[in-house]
Amino acid sequence: MAAVVSSPARTPAAPAASTARRPRRRTPAWTVALVVALCLAAAVALLPFVWMLSASFRTQGDLIGDPTSLWSDSWTLENYLSIWTQIPFGRQLANTVVFAGTVAVASVLLDSMAGYALARFRFPGQTLVLVVIIATLMLPPQVTLVPIYNFLVDLGWVNTFQGLIVPRVADAFGIFFMRQFFLSLPKDLEDAARIDGASELRIFARVMFPLTWPAALTIGLFNLLNNWNDLLWPLVVTTETEMRTLPAGLALFKGEHVTDYGLLMAGSVLALLPMLVSFLVVQRRFIEGIATTGLK
Repeated sequence: MAAVVSSPARTPAAPAASTARRPRRRTPAWTVALVVALCLAAAVALLPFVWMLSASFRTQGDLIGDPTSLWSDSWTLENYLSIWTQIPFGRQLANTVVFAGTVAVASVLLDSMAGYALARFRFPGQTLVLVVIIATLMLPPQVTLVPIYNFLVDLGWVNTFQGLIVPRVADAFGIFFMRQFFLSLPKDLEDAARIDGASELRIFARVMFPLTWPAALTIGLFNLLNNWNDLLWPLVVTTETEMRTLPAGLALFKGEHVTDYGLLMAGSVLALLPMLVSFLVVQRRFIEGIATTGLK
């Protein structure tokens, strides 16, 4: 009989050595210092808003007794209820919505059309037009305030919505911003649309403009914020209480009455809330528009 040679039993492989734990990276001291500095800067920047919110829930006597405190033993909603009757708050809020909202929408359309023309069309004096538009950015608005007001007086547009809105429906920054965004878009899309027989207006409205939503929302939000918070222009163009916007109405409320800071802060909080909500809604597109607009 042939001897059967048995193969040696295989011993189980030794378990692989566990990988050594990587040492935890120590945060550099300058990073910690930078975070602390940023937190302090944010606290300093937010302190007036925190005081405004706190003051809006406090009584006049409490504020006068301890104006630097952020806390009170007695909170009240009376300021938020009284602001609607102390001044025509509802009417002035509606005026602000119409003024700032119309300017924001119209500026997006007009700035986009002007920016598209400067970015894509070639015409005599194009460079001169662009230089003049950029040069107007260096002019403070106070320089043109009196001539524009005199022009509105001649038109009979003082104390009217068209007097408030029309001079603000286009601005040099928006035109330049949209031009730079259109320069970053490929021309092949327009060429393909022209081959299909689309007109220039149709190319702009159906092909190019839908691609500019990040930049368009950025311009719209800029104009909405600027005009919502504008004080000087509504004060100049309007002289009737029923036509004033919220910043002008609250400013005159402070001057015409014994200043009730609780009421004033409540009105300021209510005026701030729509802008805060608007920014939170379009925040992602707003940042995208700023980041993707190249300077060519």
